[in-house]
Amino acid sequence: MKQLIIAVANEKGGVAKTTTVISLGGALALTGQEVLLIDLDTQANLSLGLGVDPNRVRRSIAEVLLNSGSLLSVSRETATPGLDLVPANADMALAERFLPVRQNYEMILRNILRDNPATTAYQTILLDCPPSLGAVTINALSAADFVIAPTQPEYFSAYGLRSLMAAIRRVRGQTNPDLAYYILITMMDRRNRIHRTLCEQLQATFGEGLLKTVIEVDTKLRESTVAGLPITHYFPKSRSAGQYAALAQELVENVEQKATTESSQQSN
Repeated sequence: MKQLIIAVANEKGGVAKTTTVISLGGALALTGQEVLLIDLDTQANLSLGLGVDPNRVRRSIAEVLLNSGSLLSVSRETATPGLDLVPANADMALAERFLPVRQNYEMILRNILRDNPATTAYQTILLDCPPSLGAVTINALSAADFVIAPTQPEYFSAYGLRSLMAAIRRVRGQTNPDLAYYILITMMDRRNRIHRTLCEQLQATFGEGLLKTVIEVDTKLRESTVAGLPITHYFPKSRSAGQYAALAQELVENVEQKATTESSQQSN
């Protein structure tokens, strides 16, 4: 399987973007993959969630984006085997501000990640996007093979997908015509009637774009963040660990199916 770059994005905050990056990364690492996680958010929650204090990070992904720093020099191993991190710090605010003044700024991250000796060892690269659709997120969408959009089955979260879908259409038209997307339902409470109703509406709206795997509410996920480990490694027998393992399997199957279809079409 070729290297995959996956952006995890949603303009709405609090929908488990960072939790999904950490947990999916852990699940993929358990399958034997080498996985790189890149923190693109000024709040640096991904870095924090993997035990890295952003206040002590001297050189972050911002150094790479703004000053052509080496990706290899800012990446680091985490406590989870097979899972490496490129951390963020407060300098990401400068990236959001100054990237747009660069020529073809939308392609900066794509050019950094594609055909870079520092990334060739990784089967999957996961990009944790900020809760906005600014210059940094547009860079991530331009670099990615596909987007995972986590959303709670609640009105404001689902409504916020409209802006992301518009951004995806814009990126397809300008920088990344093959960009695909998947909607991931997170923080689901199956006892909640409104949650069940909105899940049905999301299915009707997005069809095959909605992932079959659903991530339910689980307090163990919060505990794993404090511990600085993916849920798959902190509490591997938990419900959410099983669900993120299922998500990893579903994504791998989707990618393989797409590759088979494209190969068949080319041969014909």
